Amino acid sequence: MAVHEHQEHTGKQLVFAAREALAEAGEQWTDMRADVFAALESFDKPASAYDIAESLSMRRGKRVAANSVYRILDLFVRTNLANRVESANAYLVNFHPGCRHDCIFLICDNCGQATHFDDDSITNALRKAGQDNGFAEVRPVVELRGLCDDCAA
Repeated sequence: MAVHEHQEHTGKQLVFAAREALAEAGEQWTDMRADVFAALESFDKPASAYDIAESLSMRRGKRVAANSVYRILDLFVRTNLANRVESANAYLVNFHPGCRHDCIFLICDNCGQATHFDDDSITNALRKAGQDNGFAEVRPVVELRGLCDDCAA
């Protein structure tokens, strides 16, 4: 298995790595973007833009529109600060924002918990299959659904 190696960050180091990745992409680290990133990081499973907007509204004491959150989340996905779980229309913070690769998500059908692993041999094969069939700029999206160990027990 071709496992992709990367360094996972937590706490202040994660925020620092996220700020650096955003700056390298030519984007600003604004207060609102910092708040969305912090809110996203606080969830232990994939969060929707509405979940994040509600969390921010409570923190800030005023309503935050989900549309504003969606725009920031789209930026975070483009700049590798967050990953989108397509089947749930939800997002996870990327704990290794300086590292570009395709995640393979494992999603629990019972509790909604999502984890990921990296296997470049699988995602590279999918990318090549797309290109061999006439697609350019192929982006593999791989999500496996089932039961996590806790729910299966």
